Amino acid sequence: MDKQGIITSNLRAALLVKEKMLNDSPFQQDIAKAVDVIVDCFRKGGKVLFCGNGGSAADAQHLAAELSGRYYYDRPPLFAEALHVNTSYLTAVSNDYSFDISYLRLVKAFVSRGDVLVSLSTSGNSKNIVNAVREANAMGAYTIGLTGEGGGQLAGLCQMVFKVPSDDTPRIQEGQMFVGHTICEMVERIIFPQ
Repeated sequence: MDKQGIITSNLRAALLVKEKMLNDSPFQQDIAKAVDVIVDCFRKGGKVLFCGNGGSAADAQHLAAELSGRYYYDRPPLFAEALHVNTSYLTAVSNDYSFDISYLRLVKAFVSRGDVLVSLSTSGNSKNIVNAVREANAMGAYTIGLTGEGGGQLAGLCQMVFKVPSDDTPRIQEGQMFVGHTICEMVERIIFPQ
């Protein structure tokens, strides 16, 4: 195994994804629009909810914590949560009903008109995520998807989709975290200016 070669290759691939995002003005403009949507949601007393599977669930929880906790500086909390954090619920519903509706039921319980649902799926085709987005749309929430370059089904369902320009899962997830972190930073700066 050529360890140095793998490291160098991964760094180059990560840089290439970031370069594509850097040279994509509409992609960057959509980040600014997503910030406006989320700021408006919070200012109107709404919630921002996140969902994802596996590593994307961890990333969803991470981003929710950046908003509900803090990003760069101390300030009041914002109502943000990852839908999977109740493992008893998630395992019970997946066992008793179906994993495909695990998030859909939580959307029905937690989402109100004007809230924002942020869904993370590298393929854009995860059934439980797709079902949650459909339900959130029907309930009048604003839906934002973070996917890979193809977009999958989420590309046609979400009101805004960030297609990270890669088909490699780790590079997609790194790009999604860049988008999420940038949104969290700007939301914090706008709502709680220093």
